[in-house]
Amino acid sequence: MHRLFPEPPADLDDRELERIYGYPDGLDRPWVQVNFVSSADGAVAVEGRSAGLSSPADKRIFALGRDLADVVLVGAGTARLEGYRGVKPTEVRAERRARLGLAEVPPIAVVTRRCSIGPDALLVTDTVVAPIVLTCAAAPAERRAALAAAGADVVVAGDHTVDLSAALAELAARGLRRVNCEGGPHLFGELIAEGLVDQLCLTLAPLLVSGDAPRTAVGLPPAAPLELELASVLTADGHLMLRYRRLR
Repeated sequence: MHRLFPEPPADLDDRELERIYGYPDGLDRPWVQVNFVSSADGAVAVEGRSAGLSSPADKRIFALGRDLADVVLVGAGTARLEGYRGVKPTEVRAERRARLGLAEVPPIAVVTRRCSIGPDALLVTDTVVAPIVLTCAAAPAERRAALAAAGADVVVAGDHTVDLSAALAELAARGLRRVNCEGGPHLFGELIAEGLVDQLCLTLAPLLVSGDAPRTAVGLPPAAPLELELASVLTADGHLMLRYRRLR
């Protein structure tokens, strides 16, 4: 993997990648990083899944995002489509997480207004740490109870829809401030609308997909566009790995 920006250009080892993608020190609030891969024409899936857009370099950045995070945030639709299950100790670098003072593995926090993740989902049954289900009071009580009985940490944040600010505050109360969001487009759109995005890691794949695949973010716009600054540009195998930070 090669760095194009900031200058000077350079080949990167794991420690340098960790420095580039590391979370700010001394966080006193949730800090949200969003990860996405898209085609050059803006599609976020090929035949319904993101795997067709990825590359070894993109997967390396994706894995690093999990390595450095306290918690992985994902929408229920993406969790179902991509077959999410709990993060395994073999999927993260134990040395890195121990050195950074992080838990053995990050939990998955899934956002679901209707509590549509069943208690038999792999996210609940195939995990070494309890998933966190971020839902709202309008979700059926029996679904919430079933997930809690299956071992999930069910968090009610909001009345008729999931209040993402409240949900992130609940994560922070559990010591989970380094938030790595893996999509999907609706959750990303809601985070943008509420002004909650701190960093975007966007991989552009050298593919033209067209079709009706969704774009990276959909939903209501924010009161004003969120301004970003380009923080780094990496390249490998024709893919561009862009990192933008929020201007505050």
